[in-house]
Amino acid sequence: MALGMAAGRRSVRVTTLLGLDLGTTGARAVLADTSGAVRFSREVAYPLRTPHPGWAEQDPDGWEHAAFDALASAAAAAPDRSGIAAIGLTGQMHGATLLDARDRPVRPAIIWCDQRTAPQRRAMEAQIGLPEIIARTGNPPLEGFTAPKLLWVRDHEPAVHARIRRLLLPKDFIRLRLTGAALTDVADASGTGLFDVRRRTWSEAMLRDLDLPRTWLADVVESPAVAGRLTADAARRLDLPPGTPVAAGAGDQAAGAVAAGIVAPGDAVVTIGSSGVVFAATAAPQIDPAGRVHTFCHAVPAMWEVMGVTQGAGLSLRWFRDTLAGDVRADVPQRGLDPYELLTREAATAPPGSRGLVWLPYLQGERTPHLDASARGVLFGLTTAHARSDVVRAIMEGVACSLRDCLQIIRGLGIRSDAVKIAGGGARSPVWRQIVADVLDVALVIVAEGRGPAFGAALLAGVAGGVWGSVPEACAACRLEGERLDPIAAHRRRYDDLYGVYRDLYPALQPLFGRVAAPQAPLEAREARDPPGAPSPWHP
Repeated sequence: MALGMAAGRRSVRVTTLLGLDLGTTGARAVLADTSGAVRFSREVAYPLRTPHPGWAEQDPDGWEHAAFDALASAAAAAPDRSGIAAIGLTGQMHGATLLDARDRPVRPAIIWCDQRTAPQRRAMEAQIGLPEIIARTGNPPLEGFTAPKLLWVRDHEPAVHARIRRLLLPKDFIRLRLTGAALTDVADASGTGLFDVRRRTWSEAMLRDLDLPRTWLADVVESPAVAGRLTADAARRLDLPPGTPVAAGAGDQAAGAVAAGIVAPGDAVVTIGSSGVVFAATAAPQIDPAGRVHTFCHAVPAMWEVMGVTQGAGLSLRWFRDTLAGDVRADVPQRGLDPYELLTREAATAPPGSRGLVWLPYLQGERTPHLDASARGVLFGLTTAHARSDVVRAIMEGVACSLRDCLQIIRGLGIRSDAVKIAGGGARSPVWRQIVADVLDVALVIVAEGRGPAFGAALLAGVAGGVWGSVPEACAACRLEGERLDPIAAHRRRYDDLYGVYRDLYPALQPLFGRVAAPQAPLEAREARDPPGAPSPWHP
């Protein structure tokens, strides 16, 4: 007889948690239990629109459909729906989700990897001054941040701009649909260019100087706080009890760090997703005066994070797969293998250093350390003797070199760690994670597969739902330590030489990047502005 059905027995309530990651390619929901086991996961894809070079947009309504679909599937997998203690949210950072007075999107969301806003970024620096912006927010106003995107809409789509009544970050748009509450968290707000990370609040000075209404911005809470409860309509769509708490959550990097147990000062993780990140936790805000790394609030209350970012990590390999590896994609149905697995198998046959090939992973410009939206991808040193295996390995090594750039700056701020964890889709590849260990010359601890940002969001939900008293307690309960991977000493000299060439290429090519990027970008002079009163193609 089933548990709980026998006479005289009481049913056992199984406590579970839902986490949702609103990523760049899809919404991924996980169902986790209090031991840290991921019992179910599902990802629902949505498209990325690139109507011009350097642009990146997505449909917020598409996010909503995918998020509810993924969450409903995860909820259905729970052994006891009433045992779902809370829902946690995470997702891509920096996106400008602009809503009208009825909370409907007025245009597609401009997401994190969009690079169209160089004129607006320069205008911010000219008006306020770069040192002053860093003093106010802890970070320079990069093209991918939210503030320059708002200014771009003001400059190029005035009719749309006039209809804006609310700005939300991507995951917070989903919160609005789940709970009716317009809230955000300190970690995600840190990446807007409008947030004072030292004081963990919006920068009134930035809002004043950019003439942005405070009423557009969501109130801010700490990541493990309850930030709304399921409305009756959302509960019906998910088949969950109304009033289920929804945690504030965090941006994807902070949530991923929680999933990896990066919750004490000096803890660090390397993540290879679409972008590549080196993330270190700190007890106080550590700000690079040059702004080469980000300083954000951590998802752990009273802690901060320092983060170096390379724009085109997994994106580089995906670009190669989609554009230059058609035969690999064609092989997948016949051989039943993941295309990335096939490519990384090829890379394993190439020697360290890829026989002199060097890849600059600047397909979407670059953040750390160059802060250059005009930077472009480069495959340097190509000859007729090179095979595709060399090219694939060079891409993986180039991404590792970009991560070494990040780590060196973080160490220069006095942040040290004996071992660094590695996570993200790229960490599934034994070849790639060994390359990262070798290029960084550091021991890595492998984060278990499935314990990414969605899992971190579930842990934050557990704190919000009262399962644990703090984020470190949640991480300790889930035993997040993994296998250790040491660098191969014999590869050190070869990779030091490779990194030297990698570092020398950017300054040599930098004067040319702008000349190449200029005709690719839809310049202001070539863009059609909205005529006054023009209807939005989204919601008239």
